Amino acid sequence: MATTAVTTVSIGVDEEGQLPLPWLRDAFARAQTLDRAHALLLCGPSGAGHLELGLLLAQRWLCEDARADAVRPCGRCASCHLVRTRVHPDLLIVVPDALRVQLGWADADGVAAKSDAKPSRDVRVEQVRQAIGWSQQTSGRGRGKFLLLHPADALNGAAANALLKTLEEPPGHLHLVLTSTDPEALLPTVRRRCQRLTLALPAAAPAQAWLVRQGIAEPAALLALSGGSPMEALALAREGIDARWIGELPQRVAAGDAAPLRGRPIPRVLELLIKLAHDAMALSVGGAPRYFPTAALTPVADHNAWVAWQRVLVRTARHEDHPWNAALLIESLVTQAAPLWPRKPPGGVGRAGASLHSAR
Repeated sequence: MATTAVTTVSIGVDEEGQLPLPWLRDAFARAQTLDRAHALLLCGPSGAGHLELGLLLAQRWLCEDARADAVRPCGRCASCHLVRTRVHPDLLIVVPDALRVQLGWADADGVAAKSDAKPSRDVRVEQVRQAIGWSQQTSGRGRGKFLLLHPADALNGAAANALLKTLEEPPGHLHLVLTSTDPEALLPTVRRRCQRLTLALPAAAPAQAWLVRQGIAEPAALLALSGGSPMEALALAREGIDARWIGELPQRVAAGDAAPLRGRPIPRVLELLIKLAHDAMALSVGGAPRYFPTAALTPVADHNAWVAWQRVLVRTARHEDHPWNAALLIESLVTQAAPLWPRKPPGGVGRAGASLHSAR
């Protein structure tokens, strides 16, 4: 399922040499042992910081600090500044147009989507061919060129095949970095041409500490709902979702009340309901919930009914770009879920309503 929100991407180290995401320190150190690899594949779970690490590596490889004992990237030289502002002539970032819009880069890059067409979620073959042409040009600042393709999962078949020769025989001093959350789904010919570097999500304690520094008062519930990704937890918080909202959502769905979900993007609604169905099914077979607090969930017994509802959600998610009537779709999905719960869910649903509305 497509990501529904993207947090602001921090590009490279700042002038004090601070990493954009502290949990990237280990992966960044391991990447430096692969300097001779002309192509890296950064792979790991969604929300681990693939794009941020790719941009950090770009800043390091293009850094112009001339001191022999310099720690690169220095964060202070002209090249580091150009990378941070995405105007370095030797850096090319290839992303799907839809992601460029989500990142807030579209207007700045002059590629804003037409009003009558949705931005593509694929990395198109035209983008790859343009990137190959760019890679064959002379380096503007003399330290080689850096091509970042994020995510490689978005390469369609023609685009992936167009990239193969450049991966096999990169021109000049070209560094390529590809990212993926599902590397086994990439063409084997793409995987074989790259050195693989695995990223991981941070442990709960440092992730929560980072979220507190971002101004999140109760990060544990958000981190659980995000599957352990602090970046996704931050995106949820910026959508008005907090610990209380999370604790009350199951009761509202059990009561057939779609109010807390109204006005949210369909992909986000489907993601939240699929996670709720997952936890309900886990409880129905004696397991523990993963995304929602145990205390917020009413024990359920009809496992097969929950499986059937989850299948409806997954099928709908495959067509999330369909021009749905969003309000009617959300009401329908919640209405289908309500009978799966006991008639009288514990807790005061009426009391919960006001806080859920205020959290939106």
